[in-house]
Amino acid sequence: MNYRDIPSENLLKIKTLGQLKAAGYEPQSVKQELRQNLIKKLQQKEDVFPGIWGYEETVIPDMQRAILSKHHINLLGLRGQAKTRIARQMIDLLDEYIPVVQGSELNDDPLQPLSRFAQDLIHEHGDDTPIHWMHRSERYTEKLATPDVSVADLIGDADPIKAATMKLPYSDERVIHFGLIPRSHRGIFVINELPDLQARIQVALFNILQEGDIQIRGFKVRLPLDIQFVFTANPEDYTNRGSIVTPLKDRIDSQIITHYPKTIETGKKITKQEARVKEGQQLVQTNEIISDLIEQVAFEARDSEYVDPKSGVSARLTISAYENLLSAAERRALLNGESKTYIRVSDFLNTIPSVTGKVELVYEGEQEGAGHVAQVLMGKAIRTQFLKYFPDPDKAKKNKATPSPYKDIVNWFGEGHTLDILNDATAAAYKKALKQVPGLEELVEKQQPDAKGDEKLFMMEFALHGLAEHSQISKNRLSTGLQFKDILSGMFTMPSFGEEEDEDY
Repeated sequence: MNYRDIPSENLLKIKTLGQLKAAGYEPQSVKQELRQNLIKKLQQKEDVFPGIWGYEETVIPDMQRAILSKHHINLLGLRGQAKTRIARQMIDLLDEYIPVVQGSELNDDPLQPLSRFAQDLIHEHGDDTPIHWMHRSERYTEKLATPDVSVADLIGDADPIKAATMKLPYSDERVIHFGLIPRSHRGIFVINELPDLQARIQVALFNILQEGDIQIRGFKVRLPLDIQFVFTANPEDYTNRGSIVTPLKDRIDSQIITHYPKTIETGKKITKQEARVKEGQQLVQTNEIISDLIEQVAFEARDSEYVDPKSGVSARLTISAYENLLSAAERRALLNGESKTYIRVSDFLNTIPSVTGKVELVYEGEQEGAGHVAQVLMGKAIRTQFLKYFPDPDKAKKNKATPSPYKDIVNWFGEGHTLDILNDATAAAYKKALKQVPGLEELVEKQQPDAKGDEKLFMMEFALHGLAEHSQISKNRLSTGLQFKDILSGMFTMPSFGEEEDEDY
């Protein structure tokens, strides 16, 4: 039997170097290990990077090719593009357990010891040398690059305390305190936001990547480290904070470019997978339209003239907004003592706090203000999604041959009527408010005949928001909710108490 085919429970029974040799163990580099386990998964048609959506034809094949090529990898992309998540999932491509010389701080391979400690132990005990089995979860090290990271942190330095305690001269290599990288020997080492690492620290990585060894001060020590390096970097960092020095970039074998979801459906998969909403879902019933609206905000933000495209719009925006959306509905249900509530479009507009902190504004956006920009993005999302379910109001208005399906609704507001949709309105009050608008229910019944009950009420409110975004009626933001009224009165009426000055949007 091949050593790698021995079941884990039997491996863990091996306690000494002699038993390990008898089992047929042969040393293997971490890159060979990753390659062989990837080959096995590909042959068995297993999902190599589960839960990573939208990269099936781009990033994941590139990652697989890099691992097969035994390359060091740099994942280059804007924030919120699952770079770190991909790196962490590489753990699953490692063997479940590997043997390590017991007590070794460098995870020494029993047949290829690096450290002085392991070499001395094996020389003293021979085949009776005790070994320890290291789980793959212990073989992953991650470091966020910050300006205060030093060479000693990553590689190591002479430790005067160690020298004094062990009564050793500074010339003895045993006084070295090893940094994170040597301690990651035989594992995966990830440096997040590589450009933030000072240039002199990046230079210290040259020899490790090219030759696999380290140099610490004046010590004549050569450690042929066996490490799979994965770096992550944001293109924005290349100009705003730092850069990857050219010789280091040259030593990183594969640079893989990540991207944002290309479709609403992909975005929804990511959001629903990552959002922490199990508790809120017990009270709140949702639909696919509200999820589409959440994702559409991110797409609108990435194309907005107010948002800095170099900074990107993280997938965390939609995740936070979805969590906030359900919480808005949950809060209403709790206040009203309702055992169940259906999501409302007005709940969607209450997710502004989840949007304002997730977008980097350009000068024009800063002038408008983060809150107003968030409202604009949400308005555009409603406008885009509205046309999937209802006729275009602008085209209906121009078509003189047939009456507009929105005529009765617009005329009712034109007669001076207003409609308030309050954030904390009970289900009965919400229903009563929408039912008073003539033609609104008939519009939904004609355009969305399958919508029944709470879903019909949702579509009725959605229709009002869509008409407001197409300038058929006006929508004003109140301190306690929203108010719909005639477009002209909305333009000429001063804001009432509790409303924002730029409330029409």
